[in-house]
Amino acid sequence: QVQLVESGGGLVQPGESLRLSCAASGFTFSIYDMGWYRQAPGKQRELVAAITVGSVTNYADSVKGRFTISRDNAKNTVYLQMNSLKPEDTAIYYCNARRNRLAYWGQGTQVTVSS
Repeated sequence: QVQLVESGGGLVQPGESLRLSCAASGFTFSIYDMGWYRQAPGKQRELVAAITVGSVTNYADSVKGRFTISRDNAKNTVYLQMNSLKPEDTAIYYCNARRNRLAYWGQGTQVTVSS
């Protein structure tokens, strides 16, 4: 049974940091490209950051220089370090695993940035 379980979300003030984790099970993690997406109320889901099986990374322009995606294949986990958070980063953050036509999603974790 495939599972992607996100954790680490919460309520923080602008300028603070959070680290999201996504623990994967039920598939061969190391051969999947991984990504973090987010969806704010009333908006479409968008790609935040992605990391390939070869650890090549890609970021949305809005988070470049503030967010860092990484993966630990030994722990079947992908991370998203989020620094200098802004109110516009408020959204539900989803973990995604992708290989060819296969795609898996987590249930999401809420991130709220507010003073």
